[in-house]
Amino acid sequence: MILVLIGIAVIAFGFLLSKSDSPVNEYLGAIRIVGFLLIIVGLGMSAVKQIEPGQVGVQKLFGKVDNSILESGLNVINPLVEVVTFDVRTQNYTMSGVHDEGDKAGDDAIRVLSADGLEVVIDLTVLYKVIPSEAPRILKQIGTDYRNTIVRPICRTKIRDNAVYYDAVALFSSKRDEFQARIFKTIESDFKSRGLILEQLLVRNITLPASVKTTIESKINAEQDAQKMTFVLQKEKQEAERKRVEAQGIADYQKILSTGLSDKQLQYEMIKAIATSPNAKLIIMDSKKGSPIIVDGK
Repeated sequence: MILVLIGIAVIAFGFLLSKSDSPVNEYLGAIRIVGFLLIIVGLGMSAVKQIEPGQVGVQKLFGKVDNSILESGLNVINPLVEVVTFDVRTQNYTMSGVHDEGDKAGDDAIRVLSADGLEVVIDLTVLYKVIPSEAPRILKQIGTDYRNTIVRPICRTKIRDNAVYYDAVALFSSKRDEFQARIFKTIESDFKSRGLILEQLLVRNITLPASVKTTIESKINAEQDAQKMTFVLQKEKQEAERKRVEAQGIADYQKILSTGLSDKQLQYEMIKAIATSPNAKLIIMDSKKGSPIIVDGK
């Protein structure tokens, strides 16, 4: 459109010169031709609009929005139409308590009250995208700043509304996945009614009050100590059982020896032990008592 305006200005300048005696009057025809050429080129360029990959275009003429969309690539349009582009690729919006980590500088984490009245701080990332066919309706009803108009307030509100059903410790541990699924379902329906698709909702971090964290740590330490004591007691019990079995075995062995061995067997075992000894010995048998008398040869 800039070339069109320049062309109109050139033609107007030519008409102004024609009403005065100027040395350049002989070039008025050429000036007018240049003006007309600029207008034609400008209109030709304005009639073609390139839409980048991952985007769609919405045509707007004098405040009226066309319900059709322009796909990526070259599109022939009315030169007077203004084209508003929408990104239809996956986008993310992060609300975090870490400085410069979220989309807004500073602490942008979501502070909610749990069922037990404690304040819990939640860091959240939302993955979403625009439904291409809904881009004209978004432009008419919301505008191009749907991130701050729809995404941010809906997510913060729905998280606060659903957090009141859970205790702080449950949000942090056992009910975390359930809480995430619950807020996903509620936010997804609201997004869809406004022309957006919720792809994923990531509860990145849940921070509990310092007093609750201390209590949880104390409980975990106590449970670990109890498990350790249970292990020690089990080990001592097993050791006591081992000693009892060992003592019973010794008692049974002694009982077998006292009742099952005869004098002849004892004499045989003694002779066997002496015979295998490397030291020379003199053995004198006592026929009355039945036991040998051992005299060291050395």
